[in-house]
Amino acid sequence: METSQSSVSRAVPTAAGHTPTGECAEPPGAGCDVVTVPARQGLEAVDILRRGAGDGVGPVLHDDGCDTLGFVVPPGTAAAWDVPGSTCTETDGRGLSLDAHPEPPVDGSDWLLPPGEADLATDPAVLRAALGEAARLIRAADDCR
Repeated sequence: METSQSSVSRAVPTAAGHTPTGECAEPPGAGCDVVTVPARQGLEAVDILRRGAGDGVGPVLHDDGCDTLGFVVPPGTAAAWDVPGSTCTETDGRGLSLDAHPEPPVDGSDWLLPPGEADLATDPAVLRAALGEAARLIRAADDCR
């Protein structure tokens, strides 16, 4: 799959052989992947990404129990995703619509950051760094107790 150049200079080719772009190059709903993380780490990562200089965060889902968050990432990310404590799932466009006002793709979920209010997808390299920083912040906070 051919992708466009990213405005994020830190993006490097993944083991899957593509350069993350921070956006789904396919039409909406055609197949972005979803990275699922524990809610505490995910919320920290959202804050980190929103504070970043030009590093946008794409749509983010949460489950009704607020146990997990799901970050929309470009297709192909799942093939090389290896961040401990998280999973990356290919959607192949099944049930995931990035239209302006989409319904959440899974029963029992809702949008924390809906499409239309966020970038098309979160760059996997930027998300990986934010999740690492979030894990370090959580560990430091827990060690202070």
